[in-house]
Amino acid sequence: MNQKFLQLYADFIVKVGVHVRPRQTMILRCPVTMPDFAHACVRSAYEAGAKNVVVRWEDEQLTRLQMELAQEQDLCEMKPYELRSYLDYAEDPDGCCTLAIHAADPEALAGLDAGKINRVNLARRTFMKPWQEYTMNDRVQWCVAAVPAPGWAAKVFPDLPQDEAVEKLWQVIFTVCRVTGGDPVGEWQQHVAKTSARRDRLNEWQLDSVHLQSANGTDLTIGLADDAVWEGASSKTDRGFEFIANVPTEEVFCAPHRDRVNGTVYGTKPYVYNGQLIKGWHVTFKDGKVVEQGAEENAALLAELLSTDENADRIGEIAFVPASSPINQSGVLFFNTLFDENAACHIAFGAGYPTNIRNGSAQTRAQLLEKGLNDSAIHEDVMIGAPDTRITGLTKDGREVLIFDGGEWAF
Repeated sequence: MNQKFLQLYADFIVKVGVHVRPRQTMILRCPVTMPDFAHACVRSAYEAGAKNVVVRWEDEQLTRLQMELAQEQDLCEMKPYELRSYLDYAEDPDGCCTLAIHAADPEALAGLDAGKINRVNLARRTFMKPWQEYTMNDRVQWCVAAVPAPGWAAKVFPDLPQDEAVEKLWQVIFTVCRVTGGDPVGEWQQHVAKTSARRDRLNEWQLDSVHLQSANGTDLTIGLADDAVWEGASSKTDRGFEFIANVPTEEVFCAPHRDRVNGTVYGTKPYVYNGQLIKGWHVTFKDGKVVEQGAEENAALLAELLSTDENADRIGEIAFVPASSPINQSGVLFFNTLFDENAACHIAFGAGYPTNIRNGSAQTRAQLLEKGLNDSAIHEDVMIGAPDTRITGLTKDGREVLIFDGGEWAF
């Protein structure tokens, strides 16, 4: 891999994506298979003024052994220090920020008990919710990025030897993340400005609902939550620190009203859930709730996802992504939600972001629920955009506006 691009990528993710501020602690989660990239990120964080970088290594092979061999009740038993190890940094007067590096094999947990995995992950998410509130409400800067670990690269490029597959995936990541031009900061400034202008136009329209259609059978009407706000590209913490939550990001997104989603939608890309693939899926909504679903592969896993808790079968996000996005134009199916969700319009089963409600970060979950924002232990993005997707919006004063035509922004 190109070492110059690797350091440029790490610098951009840390100094612009996370936007580490002086004296903050950065919590870095990274696969054990990618120490060189972790070291590059640590260097960038200290150069940006971090007072401490806490590295937490993740090992998917260890996770598989635990899920396969350990007792479910033991895996579900969390210890207080696990939560405090995050909250102690979040509550530090100097603050903290967090960077998660993804590189998982999309089928790392294939063949294991899907129900057990789902219940264990639900228990962990529920236990860690006080920390998740910091990221869901943008109280800290947070960023998710990815690097090509061998298992993932082999899935994306199965016909190449492992070393070549990893190198090829590095090249694609550098391209779609705007690194290969040599000036990722400048290119991302332009991209953020363009995306923010579209976000602002959607907010100016004061939409009440959006209607998505495509030839594959998708015909879905999504009413928006009360006081809904569109977001895109960059975000800000309550202290005014700007950051980019996902690298890459091509989306402009909003909060649906949990009770005002009706129609049928078809997935346009396979979805990786708990280390297994769901392919050829569709769901039908009535008054916000999934009333029928199916999939060509792993239909039982889709049903498991939608029954995670009482609100997992409602959606918390609708996001618009043009077919011309660099991720889609690459022609690569990444089998990784971080990339694939930025190749196509998508929805998210489960929780919505409080920041998609005006002054939402200052409101309680009960208040947000009254606005129509869904609450759940999960937030799972699934891709629904097609090359011919057409999206129209209905404004609160009854006007129809064209948002997407032929899979592209109409303005």
